[in-house]
This record gives sequence, C-alpha cells and structure tokens, in this order.
Amino acid sequence: MLNISTTDRLAIKSILVIQTKYIGDVVLTSALVRNLRLAYQNAVIAMLCAPGLRDFVVRQNIADVAIGFDGRSAGRSLLQRVTEYSSLVADLRRRKFDLTIDVADSKTSRIVQRLIGAPLRVGYNPPDRPLKFWEVQPANIFAEPSGRRSGAHYLYRYLSPVKALGIELREVTPRLEPTPVGRSASAQILAQSNLPVKAFVAVHAGARFEGRCWQPERFAVIDEVYATTGLRSLLVGGPDERATAQAILNVAKSPLVSVVGEASLETLTALLADAFIFLGNESGPMHLAASVGTPVVGLYGLTPPDIWGPVGVLHRTVAPPLPCQCVAPDLCKPNNPGGVYCVQRLPVAKVAQATRDLIDAVRQRASETPTEPAPNTGDSHDRLA
Repeated sequence: MLNISTTDRLAIKSILVIQTKYIGDVVLTSALVRNLRLAYQNAVIAMLCAPGLRDFVVRQNIADVAIGFDGRSAGRSLLQRVTEYSSLVADLRRRKFDLTIDVADSKTSRIVQRLIGAPLRVGYNPPDRPLKFWEVQPANIFAEPSGRRSGAHYLYRYLSPVKALGIELREVTPRLEPTPVGRSASAQILAQSNLPVKAFVAVHAGARFEGRCWQPERFAVIDEVYATTGLRSLLVGGPDERATAQAILNVAKSPLVSVVGEASLETLTALLADAFIFLGNESGPMHLAASVGTPVVGLYGLTPPDIWGPVGVLHRTVAPPLPCQCVAPDLCKPNNPGGVYCVQRLPVAKVAQATRDLIDAVRQRASETPTEPAPNTGDSHDRLA
C-alpha cells in the first residue's frame, strides 16, 4: 500500500483509468472513479475505453474525459494496428498523466501503461493471467487482484486500487444518474407507449455472448408476469439484438413495447431508472439497471452470481445447478462463461417465480412506513435443484 500525503495528492492533476472492457465493467469501474474524485479533488480523470462507450462515459460523468481505444485486431492489418497504437500512445504521453490505473489487466493494457510512463502506475499483482517470461509488469503500485479467483464480487477487484493508493474507500456501490437529455427521451418514449414511470418491467434478452442468452421464446414469461402483477414490459437492447426482440414479439400475448436498437445508452440509462424492475441475462444493461437503483432479476449460466451479480439493489438471480447436464455439447467450451449455454437450462416456471417474488418484495418495501426498518438488500440467489 502506498502512503501519499495530502500535499502529494493535491499535486496530482491528471489520472488515467485504463478500462477497455465492456459496459458492465465500465459501470462497476465508476465506483473506483468516485473514490478517486474524493481523494484527488484537483485532478482531471480520464478513462481509456472502448470507442463506442466514449459518449456514455462522459455524459454519465463516469470520467471527465474519455479516450477511445479498440484493442481488437479483427479486420486490421499489423501495420494498421501498430499505427493506431503509436498514435494513441503519443496522444496519451502528451497529456502527461501523473497517475495511471490499469484495471483492464490485459497484455495490451500493460504495454500501453508502460509506454505512457506516468510516475505512478497501478496494476494487479499477480495479474489475471500469468505474465509470459518476456513480459514486464509496468506497475510500481500493486493492487490485490480480488475477484473471480477469490470468490469476492468482481466489483472489489475494480475497487482494490483504492487500498493500494492508501486512500479511504468511501463509495462502494456504483451509482449513476440519468442525464436531463436521457430523462427527456425516456419520458417521450414512455408517453408514446402509454407506460407510466415505475409501472413496467424493462426486459433485456440479449448479451454480448450467445451462451449467456436465455432462449428468446422463453421470455414470453412476461405474459404470466403481466397476468399476475399487471406490469407491462418494455424490451430494450442494441441494434444487433433486433432479431431476438422480434422472436419475443412473435410469441408474447401481453401488451409489449420494444425500443431495441432505437435508444442510445444515455436514453437506456433513463429508461432503466424509470422501470419498476429489470429482467434479463447477465449483461451490461443488468449492471446499468442496478447502478440507477432498479431492482433486478438476473439470469445466469456458468457465470457465478456471487461474483457478477447485481450490486446494491433488491434482486433475485436464477442459475442452473452445476456441473451441468449439457444442453449444447457440440457448442460448449468448458470453463468458459461466455462459451457455454448453461443458462438455457433455466425453466420458465423458476424465472416467473423469481420475477413475481421480486415484484412482491419491491411492493412490500414501498408499503413500509418510514418508522419500520427496511431490509438491507433483500438479495437472493436461486440455484435450481
């Protein structure tokens, strides 16, 4: 752990957080940035992130500056990649960061951090994957790599640089707020769809990896939810999830609205904040819903809910028993959470029950008087027998 005096902290004017992973990771990393803001009040905080998340990172005030970087090699020649990396590193070096924090923890992110050459460089020891004999760990401040291997929630891996820097951990839960633009867009969508605020279920049937997707036709569970609770559903998702949304629209009988492929991340954030609950696969929108305080029903496969579950809200998670009776032996990649189809073993009845239970819990909490102590989180993991 590094001990930095108050005077030294005031001298830190620029911080770069390297987080080039997915939206759920960025949401969890926002809790780290909030602690950095409190400790380094004179610093401008930048985030190196996926290009498609730049606007989201700045507009949601996750960081002051967002710098896009795509570390994937698909579709680009070696020369193109070298040119892009060189241009990026030159730009980052010109910014003269006092402190860099690499939470992406990849070979590429370590190279970038080394080439930036900030005086203070935070990294994990040991890294997520062992260094090859020719690799060099560029960090000179080491964070404990809690998370997947320790059994702790992955959020604490992203928060561990706080301890490594010797600053007080004051903010633990990711908390985002919809922007005025997002709120306005959400209000317009809900008015056009005749959906009152806090009276609908936000449903996300997609995920970045196919193996994390519950079968679209099973999301017709929303018919039962509507019949028993009166809550209509709003389908959300990105442009590449339109076919999934259409599959649900084809089988659902209850009133249903879809904004899949039509809402920006800024608008999605506000829509999720306006929802009564969220129902969906383990994905970025699930973590985004939790970050705006919306209760969550999360559907899981091989990914452990204890490590990647929603944080800080009432929730229910449903997962199959493990080891699996494999539903896709020709497709599954053992021990790869993104390459297996375990989530497809979840029966509709269990998901329906978890959803009704959460709705009842939310309504019960809302009905409690201010003098009655409310439960802390009401969290529940439902691993099927």
